[in-house]
Amino acid sequence: MLLVAAAAAGWVDAVVGGGGLIILPTLLLVAPGIAPQTALGTNKLAALAGTTTAVLTFARKVPMQWKVLVPGAVIAAITAACGAAAVSLIDRELFIPMVMVVLVGVAIFVTARPKVGLTMATHPPTRRKVILVVALASGLIGLYDGLLGPGTGTFLIITFATLLGTEFVRAAAMAKVINCGSNVGALLFLGTTGHVLWGLGAGMAVANIAGALVGSRMALAKGAGFVRVVLLVVVVVMVVRLGWQQFA
Repeated sequence: MLLVAAAAAGWVDAVVGGGGLIILPTLLLVAPGIAPQTALGTNKLAALAGTTTAVLTFARKVPMQWKVLVPGAVIAAITAACGAAAVSLIDRELFIPMVMVVLVGVAIFVTARPKVGLTMATHPPTRRKVILVVALASGLIGLYDGLLGPGTGTFLIITFATLLGTEFVRAAAMAKVINCGSNVGALLFLGTTGHVLWGLGAGMAVANIAGALVGSRMALAKGAGFVRVVLLVVVVVMVVRLGWQQFA
């Protein structure tokens, strides 16, 4: 079950993000006694393998602004580690309704603005704006990734597509770099505090890599329209899943 879940999560993560909503519930189902921090840490090990694979696959076909994205990934790593450290201090129940509201807003926005993310902006943003948006998104969404996690890649894609006028495939490629950084930061903290099942996580990482390879190649082959459809489906599923978790 975990290997299948990890492969599916790798595919979803590579295309639009949100793979954590597949792996985390499966981990809690298979091992109901596992601590939430351990489930999160083990997930991060698998997710890091998948995001790294997606970055390498996208980088072969999509132009990447490494001088902006790498510092962004470092920022995300730092804030994600801070978020992971603060998990025990935060009432996570408060985050679920907030995330649901944001996701519903994302679905409405993408539906109402069908052209967002399908093509590159006619007038590319200035380098200063790119740096500012990437830095802020990396810091804030990286913090969220350490605290809660699910939907991190989705939020990054929407941010880049909306604020920078980036089409969805390129936004997905950029998001994977930042998400890779946030996974590293959270994993380093959770790993050093004993909250990673390394053997299990390594097996899931292999499956996650397979899913990420298929997902990133499909995104490149099918284009922004495909990513947009998958994005909407994943957002709806995330809202339903979080709603069930909150109110069931």
